[in-house]
Amino acid sequence: MQRQLGVNTWVWTSPLDDRQLEELAAKAQGFGYELLELPVEVPGGWDPAAAADVLAQRGMGARIVGAMGDGRDLLDARTLASTQEYLRHCVDVAVTVGSPTVAGPFTARTGRVWRMDVGERRAMIAALRTALTPVADYAADREVTLAIEPLNRYETSIINTVEQGLDALEPLFERGGIGLALDSYHLNIEERSPADAIRRAGAHCHVVQVCGSDRGPVGVDHTDWEGFFDALDDIGYAGPLTLESFMGNNDTIATAASIWRPLAATQDDLARISIDFLTDLQTRRSS
Repeated sequence: MQRQLGVNTWVWTSPLDDRQLEELAAKAQGFGYELLELPVEVPGGWDPAAAADVLAQRGMGARIVGAMGDGRDLLDARTLASTQEYLRHCVDVAVTVGSPTVAGPFTARTGRVWRMDVGERRAMIAALRTALTPVADYAADREVTLAIEPLNRYETSIINTVEQGLDALEPLFERGGIGLALDSYHLNIEERSPADAIRRAGAHCHVVQVCGSDRGPVGVDHTDWEGFFDALDDIGYAGPLTLESFMGNNDTIATAASIWRPLAATQDDLARISIDFLTDLQTRRSS
């Protein structure tokens, strides 16, 4: 199966603006990417309608991701309403640019971790379901899926694994508007078998992000990419694969993603090595 290949603008910049978006669309297409993954870090930081025009002129697609930084938390009463409004805004952006999904760790602020006993965890999951329900309904009404991303244990204590994601979100799946986003980096840390975790997610997997096991380029790492692709084939995942990695010259991003050293000689190299590997792998598997 030949899946579209995309790249997140976080590979090069944060936060994104209109000028950078146009430049990065040209760069990414030059490397062979067919779509851009666009973060909504600061609502209004870039113009969704203008982005849609830029990408349409190039025949490129878009996928939207959100960011749960300071002030965004569905499990904090002080920020619940504003976080729900932020997620509705992300859905509106997705509609404008033609993205069927909005992906991200839409639970608590990224980096917020705490211990919970069984009763506390049960109450937290109940609160999360309640907080997500109106946003999921909003997304479903607009034919968009909020794809909730399990994060590794150092970035959250809420949903680390696919199994936890399925358990937490199961009552919401039948309503529509909710699914899972799987990131090879987090799967590598938290899952005993990333391939088995993908199979466990099954039809609930709506987004797949990839990078090397060290957050660097795809294909020069220890990930079993053949096994990874076998699992995607088994669940019939036909969506794009988007490269998500980061640059280290933005304090917020560097701290959130723990980017303390260069992950490739240049960010262009990171993007180029990844698409060369993924293109070659897909070609070989399709022949």
